[in-house]
Amino acid sequence: MPLVLPDSLVDIHRIDLAAPYSVRTSGGWGVEPLDVAAAPRGDVYALYILYRYTPGVEDDEPDPAVGNFRYRIITRYSPDGVPLATALCCPSHTGHWTSAVADGNEMTLCVLPDGVLSVNSHPDCTTLIAPDLSAVAATYRTEGRRAFEEFVPGDPFACSISATPSGRLLCMTTEYGVQGYGSSLANIVGVADGPLTADHKPSIRAVASFDPEPDRQTEDDLRPHVRFGGRAVGLRNRPRPALREIFEPGAARSKWALSEIYRPVAMSDDLFVVPMRARRGSRGGAFAFALVNDEAESTGRLQGMDPWKDSPFTGECFNVAAGGGRAFHLNRYGLFVWNADGELAVNLSTDDKAFQPLKNFTLTTCSPANELLLVHARQHLILRVPVPEDLAGLGTSVEAALAAYRKERTALKKQWAPIEWHWVQDGAQVHRL
Repeated sequence: MPLVLPDSLVDIHRIDLAAPYSVRTSGGWGVEPLDVAAAPRGDVYALYILYRYTPGVEDDEPDPAVGNFRYRIITRYSPDGVPLATALCCPSHTGHWTSAVADGNEMTLCVLPDGVLSVNSHPDCTTLIAPDLSAVAATYRTEGRRAFEEFVPGDPFACSISATPSGRLLCMTTEYGVQGYGSSLANIVGVADGPLTADHKPSIRAVASFDPEPDRQTEDDLRPHVRFGGRAVGLRNRPRPALREIFEPGAARSKWALSEIYRPVAMSDDLFVVPMRARRGSRGGAFAFALVNDEAESTGRLQGMDPWKDSPFTGECFNVAAGGGRAFHLNRYGLFVWNADGELAVNLSTDDKAFQPLKNFTLTTCSPANELLLVHARQHLILRVPVPEDLAGLGTSVEAALAAYRKERTALKKQWAPIEWHWVQDGAQVHRL
């Protein structure tokens, strides 16, 4: 499935598809994949960024062929991989529409049990979008809190959402003052059992925290919809011991100072994986994929990864996916699969020639049909890898998927005639959200 660029967007901004990428600070343009989500009915959604930055160009440059820009793009695909619709949101440049989608960092997708698409970002911003990408149904938005700035309450929900097999919502929310920072950072993992709609925002019951005692909180930092022990999370009320305390009890926090958690995923309705890492780390640095249940109890971690040989710090690969009672992780050194007890069941090493191409992919999610969805960041393509019931056959399934990728990529090139792996869709249906 290609990450499509609408032809109208390419024409308006006169994008040179053959121009090489460059880092944002020194100029250039780029396409960056962010997330992929799958619906139970088989539809797939992809979220990615298109941007251009040219040093010396003023922010108010009126000519779209010259000016800097950034869009977040969402594309919906049919179960057989055909792009059905594309939506643009959160434009950064002037002179265009005001987006109803709450913009923010670390934006992710989730298909809710009723089929509505949820777009989530830091700090605790959630936007509900119609399944066909035609309209925004509701926006829960907040600016969070920052040091030395006036507090504005807003209407927050969560900075990430994942659906459990039965449709519970596994959420991550932020708190002010985590590890002493004067901003809102991810710190709470919780479960919401009610529906999230335009008319109803359910309570989130906290089941884990990362930092046990964020600094300098006030009554403003209480989030009434995030609860623990029957009271709003904040000040001194959150699950204890915190994950950082569990994984380095009694220590001076040397390994976990300046650390963070990533988006949690559900192995089942009541067992969750929470990736955590030392923020200032390199290969061999501290990380863990913690296991937490819905009774606010830590049940250990995913076992079997060597901190050096299997390090996710190479390439910054900390995503975990879950499906069928298993957890999956892909980094530059291999594809890892765990059972519900946290035991490593499969390790497909990229030292093996058959699996070396996996180094070029990023794992995003596991679909309800038990397919791993991988994104090739340079070729801007999504690959589906079926996960067999018997994990002994996973290696064969991965090899077959990689072979199919090469074959289908050739067919797509003939159909789309991409320039430098940029897939421009002629006459694309585009919604501005």
